[in-house]
Amino acid sequence: MEVLKIATAGSVDDGKSTLIGRLLYDTNSLTDDKIEAIKNSSQKRGYDYLDFSLATDGLVAEREQGITIDVAHIYFSTSNKSYIIADTPGHVEYTRNMVTGASTSQVAIILIDARKGVIEQTYRHFFINNLLRIKDVIVAINKMDLVGYDQSVFEDIKQNFEKLNKNSTYSEQNVSYIPVSALKGDNIVEKSNEMAWYQGETILQHLENLHTEDVSEERQSRFSVQTVIRPKTDEFHDFRGFAGKINGGSFRVGDEITVLPSMTTSMIKSIYFYDKMFQEAKAGSSVTILLEDEINIARGDMLVKSDELPKVEKDLTATVCWMDSKHLKSGAKYWVQHNTNKVLSKITAIDNVIATDFSGSKEANNKLALNEIGEVKLKLAKPIFHDTYVSNKSNGAFILIDEHTNATAGVGFIN
Repeated sequence: MEVLKIATAGSVDDGKSTLIGRLLYDTNSLTDDKIEAIKNSSQKRGYDYLDFSLATDGLVAEREQGITIDVAHIYFSTSNKSYIIADTPGHVEYTRNMVTGASTSQVAIILIDARKGVIEQTYRHFFINNLLRIKDVIVAINKMDLVGYDQSVFEDIKQNFEKLNKNSTYSEQNVSYIPVSALKGDNIVEKSNEMAWYQGETILQHLENLHTEDVSEERQSRFSVQTVIRPKTDEFHDFRGFAGKINGGSFRVGDEITVLPSMTTSMIKSIYFYDKMFQEAKAGSSVTILLEDEINIARGDMLVKSDELPKVEKDLTATVCWMDSKHLKSGAKYWVQHNTNKVLSKITAIDNVIATDFSGSKEANNKLALNEIGEVKLKLAKPIFHDTYVSNKSNGAFILIDEHTNATAGVGFIN
């Protein structure tokens, strides 16, 4: 079954958790005991309605304060596809959490309170969606029930967001506008009876009509080797397969491939998913590939189509979102984890800090602080085979790991 990954974003009390809870409730994805728990908690708080935000806020602090702090991943399915929702925090101090939650998403839902309209945080949410190249963005204008389901309010917010959209450097991004009330269930799963003036899709209808190929731009075929499989049994005495995940494009039996970094070539003999053989495997598939020739391949190597070679470089320029309380400074050393490759690197320059409201950049003063995003230059101990993040998200991203604590300190997107 097709899997669609979604990230949500919104300011405090815009209703992200309520929208997700309503989506789960209206698709019958909540268990009876979960619904009963929501009813009991809502009654204790004196509400005359079900507080669906309780379906997603997992931390005690989140439930007590009514805000999202950590990234929660919620799973649900329809008869057409499965969904994974990353419920990300919208506060500026949790920018790193939002980047983390949205980094693997294919669709984003940005919530706007109909009473407040486009605000400063909306700029940052949209900026991060641009940075992460999320192709399909749903702008859910929430709490329409609190403005009398007024069409003019919706149109004004849509017009203001379109002005923001003109700052986007991502021309292929699709932005849709849906007026909703997460609390009442208007235009979440079912069409609203209160907004006959809106003729578009509900949020679920929009998601159901999307396909992963519609929201993916990773054209080049990349296969990062995780491990070498040698069963060493009589039945599979000569079996030597390479297990990993396809990041972009597809591979077919008979394709000529090049192994990196050795640059040796061969052809694909067969493709396995567990015990079944396939003629083709597409992006996102975790498979085992067998080659026609006996080639020395190990974890960290990459298989690519011979006519789609990536760049092989030791010097990188990347946009980095810093996630550590300790500042990133020039001269510091960090491990670069790029797919299955782990290489020691040195920060050679921090060029600037990028404003997340599309207002440009400023002098970095040779450091990058927690939750800041900036342009960084790195020198690696050995070359890695990479693409730009724009051309292949999976092969154009990496994480920075503190060599002393092994903590994830930052995430980078190769320019």
